[in-house]
Amino acid sequence: MVKFSISKDFQKKLIHLGDKKIFSLRSVLKFCSGYVALTLAYLIWGANIVIAKLTLLEIPVMTLAFLRFSLAVILLLPFILPMGKNHFKIKSKDLIRLTIAGILLITLNITFFYEGLQRTTATNASVIILIVPILAVIVGWIFLKEKIYAVNLFGIVTGLIGALTIIGFPLIFIGNLDSNVFFGNILLITGAAISVLGLLLTKKSLSTYTPLTLTFFLFLIGAITFIIPAFLEYLKNPTWINNLTIVGILGLTFITVLSTICAFYLLNVGLKTVDTFKVSLFQYMQPAVAATLAVPLLGERLSFSFIIGTCLIVLGVYWGTLGKVEHHYLHHTHHRT
Repeated sequence: MVKFSISKDFQKKLIHLGDKKIFSLRSVLKFCSGYVALTLAYLIWGANIVIAKLTLLEIPVMTLAFLRFSLAVILLLPFILPMGKNHFKIKSKDLIRLTIAGILLITLNITFFYEGLQRTTATNASVIILIVPILAVIVGWIFLKEKIYAVNLFGIVTGLIGALTIIGFPLIFIGNLDSNVFFGNILLITGAAISVLGLLLTKKSLSTYTPLTLTFFLFLIGAITFIIPAFLEYLKNPTWINNLTIVGILGLTFITVLSTICAFYLLNVGLKTVDTFKVSLFQYMQPAVAATLAVPLLGERLSFSFIIGTCLIVLGVYWGTLGKVEHHYLHHTHHRT
C-alpha cells in the first residue's frame, strides 16, 4: 500500500486558499445581501403609498398618523432599551432643535402627505416625493451657501418642470383640471418642502446619535403631537371604528411594521455595503411599484402628462443631485416617515 505525505508548508497553503475562498464567498454574500435588502425596502415603500391610500378610506388622517407612530414607538422599545441611557438620551442642547425637526418631519409632513394622498392619485404621490433631493439641493444652495454645479441647476429646472407637469399646471390652460387632485398635489409638494427643512435640522445630529436613537425620538415627537388632533377627530367622527374592516387593519399593520420599521432596517443594511449614490438609484423603483399596484387596486389610469412628468423628474433628480451625495442620504432618511 502506497502512502502519500503532504508537507506542512503545502498544508498551510491549502488552508490559506480555503480561508481565502470562504472569505471571498462571505464578501459576495454580504455584497448581494445589501442589494437584496435595498430592493425589498423600496418595494415596500412603493407599495406603501397604495396601501396608505386604501387605509385612509377606513381610518381618518390624524388617527392613522397617531396609531402609526405610537405603535412604532412601542415596537422600537425592545430594541432601544437594552442600548442603555447613553444611547436613549438626547442632549439638552439638541432637544429644542430635534423637537422642531420632529414636528416638521413627522407631524406636519405626514399631515400634508395624508391629506394630499386622499385627494390625488397614488401614482402622482409616488413621483412627487422623488423631488425631495432636488428641494434639499435648492435649500442647501440658498440658505447653507453650498456649491452648485451647472448640471445641478439644469437638473433642478428639469425636475421642477416635471413636477409642474404632474401637479397639473398644463391642464389649467386647456380647462381640464381636477381642482381636488390639483390641491392634493400642492399639499404633497408642501409636505415634501417641510420635510426637507426637518431633515436639514437632523443632519447635524447624524454623527452624534445612532439612526435608531434619532428615529425613536422623532417618532415619539410625532406620536405625542398627534394625540390631540386624533382625539378631536374622534369627537367629530366616533363611528369610523364601526366601519373598520380587515383591509384597514392589515393596512395599518403594513404601514407600521413593514414600511416604518422593517424597511428602515433594510435600508441601513443596504447602506453598510452599497455606496449612497447607488442606493439613490433604487428610489426610481417606487413609481413603478406604485403604478403596478394602483392600476388594479385603485383603478387609477396613467395619463400622458404623468408619463412625461415622471421622466422629467427622474432625469432632474439624477442631474440635480450629481456630486451631492449628502442629499441622497436625506432622501433615504425621509423614508423613515
